[in-house]
Amino acid sequence: MLIKRIAYFVSPHGFGHAARAAAVMETLSEFDPGFQFEIFTTVPSWFFQDSVSAPFTYHHLVTDIGLVQKNAFQADLKNTLRALNDFFPPKPSLIREIAETINALNCVLIICEIAPLGILVAKEARIPSILVENFTWDWIYQQYAVSDKRINRHIDYLQPIFNAVDYHIQTKPVCRRNSADLITAPVSRKIKTHGSKIRIRLGIPADAKMVLITTGGIPQSYGFLEKLNNLPKITFVLPGAGPAMKMVDNLIILPHRSEFYHPDLVNAADAVIGKVGYSTLSEIYHGGVPFGYVARSNFRESESMVKFIQQQMPGIAVGEAEFNNGNWTTKLSDLLDLAPVKRNIANGSEQIGRFIEDLLT
Repeated sequence: MLIKRIAYFVSPHGFGHAARAAAVMETLSEFDPGFQFEIFTTVPSWFFQDSVSAPFTYHHLVTDIGLVQKNAFQADLKNTLRALNDFFPPKPSLIREIAETINALNCVLIICEIAPLGILVAKEARIPSILVENFTWDWIYQQYAVSDKRINRHIDYLQPIFNAVDYHIQTKPVCRRNSADLITAPVSRKIKTHGSKIRIRLGIPADAKMVLITTGGIPQSYGFLEKLNNLPKITFVLPGAGPAMKMVDNLIILPHRSEFYHPDLVNAADAVIGKVGYSTLSEIYHGGVPFGYVARSNFRESESMVKFIQQQMPGIAVGEAEFNNGNWTTKLSDLLDLAPVKRNIANGSEQIGRFIEDLLT
């Protein structure tokens, strides 16, 4: 069997980029078991252990800054600027060192999950690079230039790096379309366990309603749990809401990392309430379940995502304050009345996998 080793540079901003990367890696390994991966990121290694069955080696490396978050919904511009100033531009000696590692590992390709460092390393290592994105950071940062012009230098630095990539893939919902070699359907990790089995493991009867509450890759405490107790006929599952699995009345609290795979939870649910993030949206899109979506008011990506949800998915908008105080429960009956959608469309990971296979052959 011919081994084809790919280096993957993954942005640590939330878990959405890691989830998209994991979906592509898993699909590539299904196409050809000769694919092996070298993953460079600060996303916890357990995330990839839970999501990727293909052989991979984890390299703990800061590959990207993105945005420093105050919480699941609010970015910290001051600390983002501080982190960007410390990281960019990376020292040439660092780029050379990583490129030497890439060459020593015999990697044939670098895939950049919006992490610009991978593009710089690919140029130094003299191997092709692929950018996978639905936005790039220079575009995201433009909205913050209004309140702090110091971020403009990072926009000016990053834009030509992203433009210098060898191959460019955009995944729907795309924030800004430009010269891409491929535009794909939403990319999500595939389910592992049927929804009925997940419900049995959670102790939820097949005919009961299950609602998943999620804020993506950032743990969150909720102030509305008492309101959920007033809806005893519905079981609420809350990943990342506690340090350990706990069942209290109609609430199932799960830790940040649990024995339940997130796409499986989405697939088992009758509806999902949560933050509009890429991986959450994509998993719900392919699962077809109704989405009570909470858009981040200060994040530029939200506009294109909300538009996509409104056009392509069953859902009801939930305001950020409404989500935090639990008043979204008044909309829950209408959300659960929405009919789920059965998709007959390829996962974007398969489109990316075929593109890469063709590229390497």
